Amino acid sequence: MTGRRSPTAAPAHHRCGIVPPYLLLRLAQVDDPRFAVAAEAARTSLLRDQPVREHRALLSTTARPPVHVAAGRLAGSVDRSIYDAGALTRLPGRRVRTEGTPELTDVAVNEAYDGLGQTQALFWTVFGRDSIDGSGLPLDATVHYGHEYDNAFWDGERMVFGDGDGQVFTRFTVSLSVIAHELTHGITEFTAGLAYEAQSGALNESLSDVFGCLVEQHARGQSAVDASWLIGEGLFTDQVQGLALRSLRAPGSAYNDDVLGTDPQPDHMSGFVDTEDDNGGVHLNSGIPNRAFYLTATALGGNAWERAGRIWFDTLTGGLLHRHTDFAGFARATLTSAAARYGTGSAEWTAVQSSWNRVGVDSAAGGNIAA
Repeated sequence: MTGRRSPTAAPAHHRCGIVPPYLLLRLAQVDDPRFAVAAEAARTSLLRDQPVREHRALLSTTARPPVHVAAGRLAGSVDRSIYDAGALTRLPGRRVRTEGTPELTDVAVNEAYDGLGQTQALFWTVFGRDSIDGSGLPLDATVHYGHEYDNAFWDGERMVFGDGDGQVFTRFTVSLSVIAHELTHGITEFTAGLAYEAQSGALNESLSDVFGCLVEQHARGQSAVDASWLIGEGLFTDQVQGLALRSLRAPGSAYNDDVLGTDPQPDHMSGFVDTEDDNGGVHLNSGIPNRAFYLTATALGGNAWERAGRIWFDTLTGGLLHRHTDFAGFARATLTSAAARYGTGSAEWTAVQSSWNRVGVDSAAGGNIAA
């Protein structure tokens, strides 16, 4: 990578939403009567994000109060509560379903409930992590947030889902990878705490994409070869020429649409995007580590959560990262994790090293792990 400069530090206020701000901005500027509803929804969604960013910033700078976990709770059991915002923006909304209660007629409630459980299932049964905080944190979600809200986000306390505008986006509970993506932001907050800016922010986004895919693959029983490797599959209506928001298999190929434009993600450091937008390109440049994971998983074969996923999980939770870890530092950390679990020079270690080299990240460079 040549001729790039470090992006200006991003504002402190941010939130981890599944739809990148640049995509909403493009949609907000559409002057086509066929998409008038979607354009207005995008404008409203962008304005609505600011107080959420402020809330996230407050949470990131204050100590978390102790979480109450029910006495006698069985480790690894899930404790879910789903709330209905009723098209308002006041959180959490009205509680409509709790752990162990039957399905409702509201499909968004049921999808959120199931998605929380399927995410917990992967992290507990495969990695031994008991909820987001590792100590049984109850999992809460709010559906029907806002009117035609075009996003889903983790606000530091709960998952929040909009219903979409109906022209470009459908309801955001429809995709399991979206639910797991957002919950993984919570795990990152409790572990590595990667700063949501520049390369560390792109890693933050990439980790959520990786585990979003793994939760979906685990729930479907799909091998690395059989999986779609898409984030947000099913979010677009049939009026959009696109498969999903992002592709780990082929970053830059998820959509190509007259209204939304072309997926701008790079898949190699030669295409690294130098920008001050999107907190220094966190949703853009995440395509580079995303493809490194995909290459590792498919090189190893089998189920992606078993070896490649284990290496990435060990890296995220093993104390090897710091807030401002960059791509080279993260690559080096994954090699350290692979060596610790499988041995230096093992097939797993070799696959990790080769994959980073193929996306143009030098895993032998003096990357920033703990600066």
